[in-house]
Amino acid sequence: MTDLATELRALNGARDQHIPAEMRQVMDRAALELAESGQVTRARTVGERAPGFTLPSATGATVALEDLLAEGPVVLTFYRGAWCPYCNLALRALQRHHTGITARGARLVAVSPQIPDESLTLTEKHSLAFDVLSDLGSDTAKQYGLAFDLAAAYDKLGFDLQRVNDGHPRTLPMPATYVIARDGVIHWAFVDTDYTARAEPADIITALDNLGETR
Repeated sequence: MTDLATELRALNGARDQHIPAEMRQVMDRAALELAESGQVTRARTVGERAPGFTLPSATGATVALEDLLAEGPVVLTFYRGAWCPYCNLALRALQRHHTGITARGARLVAVSPQIPDESLTLTEKHSLAFDVLSDLGSDTAKQYGLAFDLAAAYDKLGFDLQRVNDGHPRTLPMPATYVIARDGVIHWAFVDTDYTARAEPADIITALDNLGETR
């Protein structure tokens, strides 16, 4: 099975062929500014308590972190939206490893700032077996220290973020994935300002195995 990092590199190469150089420069400059802002150091990390949340799922249910943790560890991943090809690739990779995650007693949930209808379309398109939650206004992402404002230049790419994010078009989460133990403490974390980077599913599985050895 090809690892996610290899797939992401291939996607990045394809992006360079289809997006004008001027737009790529704008995107890369925005990514550099976010990296230099130091925000990644303010994100929740290992050893800290995971902020609680109660969010609507794509199927209309309400999902609370407290309830999930009552049943076992939680793998919580933040993504930008269905419009982001890197996010779609990462979610498909997580789906391929979903059985391995659940076999370890964990629950996988994905969170984005897009409206439930967009999340439902994404869930159906990729046949996702895990909950996809809507964090309108990125309030949960803010609690995790992940939210930032996207550069206005992204409007030129034609993404209707005004609609899909319900009036919060430019507030997005940095790519992040957490393994949260049943006591609510973050056991493992991946956070990156680079929108082309994502947590490797195999590393998530390893973190769950290590969690099982320590509980």
